[in-house]
Amino acid sequence: MKGMKYKKGLFLYNGNAGNQDIHPLIGIIMRTLSRELEEVHVYQTSYAQHAKELCRTFGEEFDLVIILGGDGTIHECINGLSSLLKRPTLAILPGGTCNDFSRSLNISQNIEMAIEELMRGEEVPVDIGKVNEDYFLNFFGIGLVAEASNNIRPEEKNILGKASYLLSAVRTLKQANLFFLKIEADGKVIETQAAMVLVANGKYLGGKLLPFQAIDYMDGYLDVFIIKNPNFQAAKDIMAMRKAASDEIMQEEVIYQRVKEVKITAEENLDVDMDGEIYTTTPSNIKMLPGHLRFLTPVGLA
Repeated sequence: MKGMKYKKGLFLYNGNAGNQDIHPLIGIIMRTLSRELEEVHVYQTSYAQHAKELCRTFGEEFDLVIILGGDGTIHECINGLSSLLKRPTLAILPGGTCNDFSRSLNISQNIEMAIEELMRGEEVPVDIGKVNEDYFLNFFGIGLVAEASNNIRPEEKNILGKASYLLSAVRTLKQANLFFLKIEADGKVIETQAAMVLVANGKYLGGKLLPFQAIDYMDGYLDVFIIKNPNFQAAKDIMAMRKAASDEIMQEEVIYQRVKEVKITAEENLDVDMDGEIYTTTPSNIKMLPGHLRFLTPVGLA
């Protein structure tokens, strides 16, 4: 890569991600990569957790891993790479439905533009959240946010794309359940009833900007938002991805903590949503790993 240190690249793509046919773009991407890298290895993922296996097995051999896929594919790659001693730089090409973290990195949602911008881009250190033995890049959530992911209808996602999340969120709000939880952080214990807990590292959820201004994926902290009631405006703003929550709403309806580590337990085990993927439950020990991975971003836009 001209002016940069990468020589050997691993290009992973999910041919089933999103609503568009990405195969015509593969040739364009490969021409760019072969021009900028001395060596490129290409894999198409073919089953669940394949991207994670490839990254864990081969990640240390490469300087750069380029990922074309949606948030689920990115999540798998993060979980394959984060435990490695030698971790390559990552480049995200938005090939999915919502492409949330690519939006936080200000990466173009046009894949042809994105690959050109990233190959001329710059590295930034990005915090990674560790939950028990798993990792997340964009967010950790329980309650409403996990229920909304569970309630997405495949036929709506195929037709409507990211709008399917909003439809699911509206349905979920109508049947929201409250739960009791205990949160332990920085020597303090909070016991409360809640509709949702969101630990955010990225600024987007469901393709929309979250209504919280404090979130920063490079500050080394977990931003923990506890929404106490599904009928309160804060819950509706989050689920509908409306404008930034006001200070009044934040004080009255949200318990906010900015911490390095947090332990979350509930009266009964709750589904955990990490980056849109649900495969584990509480209790959850969450730890922030500051600057754990490095990502390419367009110059001056991170």
